[in-house]
Amino acid sequence: MALLIRHYDLSLTLQLKIVMDVEQLREYSLMKPGAEETLPFGPDNIVFKVDGKMFMLLSLDAQPTQFNVKCDPEYAVELREQYSGILPGYHMNKKHWNTIIVDGTLTANQLKGFIKDSYFLVAKRR
Repeated sequence: MALLIRHYDLSLTLQLKIVMDVEQLREYSLMKPGAEETLPFGPDNIVFKVDGKMFMLLSLDAQPTQFNVKCDPEYAVELREQYSGILPGYHMNKKHWNTIIVDGTLTANQLKGFIKDSYFLVAKRR
């Protein structure tokens, strides 16, 4: 039984260490219906839009990788209190945007969930 528990703990630890890279974040964002990428702030930041409105800003030169997503204001504060890798949106309205640091403390599913939530906050009835 102890062997199984140790194996499970190791698997969980390895799962948490998996991080998404810039290309994986980009591909996931572009899979959303109507999503488009633009470079309005120069070549170092990709802006993902739906219905002409931004739902994600992805920095191409930040180490570790980071991105901004829109968030329900109350939930945004809750997430910042719960996770050290979630900060008020850098250069954004801090009430509505969070910066997500992709440093391995959040799972790929959590990262995808933040992007998905942002997309649905911005997208017109989809």
